[in-house]
Amino acid sequence: MDIVIRGAEVADGTGSPRFAAEVGVKDGRIAAIDTDGGERLDGARVVDAGGLILSPGFIDMHAHSELAVLADHDHLAKLGQGCTLEVLGQDGLSYAPVDETTAPQMWEAIAAWNGRLDVDFNWRTVGEYLDRLDEGIPTNAAYLVPHGTVRMLAMGWEHRAPTEAELAVMKAHVAQGMDEGALGLSAGLSYAPGMYAKTDELVELCKVVAQYGGYFGPHQRSYGAGAMEGYAEMIEICREAGCALHLAHATLNYRVNEGRAAELLKLVDEGLDEGVPISLDTYPYLPGMTMLAAMLPSWSVAGGYGALQERLADAETRRRIVHELDVEGTDGANGVPVDWSKIEIAGVAKPELRDLVGQRVAEAAGTQRASEFFLDLIVRDEFGTACLMHVGNEENVRAIMRHGVHTGSSDGVLAGDKIHPRAWGSFARYLGHYTRELGLLSVEECVAHLSGRPAAVLGLRDRGLVKEGFAADLVLFDPETVDAKATFEQPRRQAAGVPFVLVNGALAIDEGRRTEALSGRSVRRRGFAS
Repeated sequence: MDIVIRGAEVADGTGSPRFAAEVGVKDGRIAAIDTDGGERLDGARVVDAGGLILSPGFIDMHAHSELAVLADHDHLAKLGQGCTLEVLGQDGLSYAPVDETTAPQMWEAIAAWNGRLDVDFNWRTVGEYLDRLDEGIPTNAAYLVPHGTVRMLAMGWEHRAPTEAELAVMKAHVAQGMDEGALGLSAGLSYAPGMYAKTDELVELCKVVAQYGGYFGPHQRSYGAGAMEGYAEMIEICREAGCALHLAHATLNYRVNEGRAAELLKLVDEGLDEGVPISLDTYPYLPGMTMLAAMLPSWSVAGGYGALQERLADAETRRRIVHELDVEGTDGANGVPVDWSKIEIAGVAKPELRDLVGQRVAEAAGTQRASEFFLDLIVRDEFGTACLMHVGNEENVRAIMRHGVHTGSSDGVLAGDKIHPRAWGSFARYLGHYTRELGLLSVEECVAHLSGRPAAVLGLRDRGLVKEGFAADLVLFDPETVDAKATFEQPRRQAAGVPFVLVNGALAIDEGRRTEALSGRSVRRRGFAS
């Protein structure tokens, strides 16, 4: 064996009780699992895992690491807490497929999520991006075709339904992305331009995804007012399209949704009973995080940020935007009037604005009306501002994570001065706070939520379990000490209690320290369209 792991208890990713075993790794695969109790496997490296639990590597079902995996060799945010596979291309906005017109637009549009890292953005198709990942990255990565990005290719930032020809272009791009290895389609239905799509457009694109056995992973239209209607629409889309559904960061936020998790789970259960394949993911924190400009009403950003700036220069249009933000609630802000005391500036693109980081918008505005300050800020920062939204509900978080189709995610934004600690802490927090401290899940159940179950959602036939022949994506953690050390004050702190992590059979974390290994690769869809 290349590596023998000796003395661990195995939580194999199925949710079954732990068992003692010696596990051998050879050529990137789990080559042997010996449960007889003897030290019968020989290896070039033997890891003494007494007191530790061996589990499959964790799968981040909602990640924003498209540039980070190319630019950050260590990538301790994810590796440090045992994550070995990230699903990228989320929220309908990402870096492929693009052309010479949309590539620079996309680079700027999601700078608040991903920064403007020193990466040679020389790919254009999904396949070219996945090929770039195959040159070697810290974790494995899968990709979803992003609906908003595809819509930009077909019709720009237009606030209207596509023509028949434009829809055909979108369907062709989705099919090409799936052919090249994407696992499904994402959507960002509170972000421009994806938010301009009607239900029938999404049904048609999901029909393409269904032909490939992929899934639809939407950021639905609202997590505040109208949240239940938004979730119901996503289920109806997939029922009509015959497509699997995975509800991204399936939260219920704001006071209007306090204690309503049972209603969401009832919708999910009814869909499952009707034969719709449904799963969901959550991150184990209350605040959310996104780009500050996402608060704007959809009509105001039709045509792109350049068109928005022209509208802001018109006094009457600007007053309309302010009224919608403060009184009516915009579709970008989940249909709820914005409480600027709950919106925290988390990151800025311009160094001269860094003094604002950590302040709530209401506080930073001083004597200026908060919504007017917000509009001035996003323009000054060239739409690169990120924010934390303190709008979550603990009762909902706990109820949803206990459901049988739940999987774990981080929704981790890695760029910015004061990022959300979920990027560095979600998986460790599931195991430490919610499993060990609160007992909401057993260790075996929690591991299944973070590994075997998401692997099944993704359709992966050789990952997500500690099983002979499977890829050796493995993590060793201490059930007594595993914990998220990242906080809102210090969000970039490595998780505790995760001393060993293997990615495709290579040690990426060895006795708590990052190695030189870049053994991660793209994980692509298998098979062909039916």
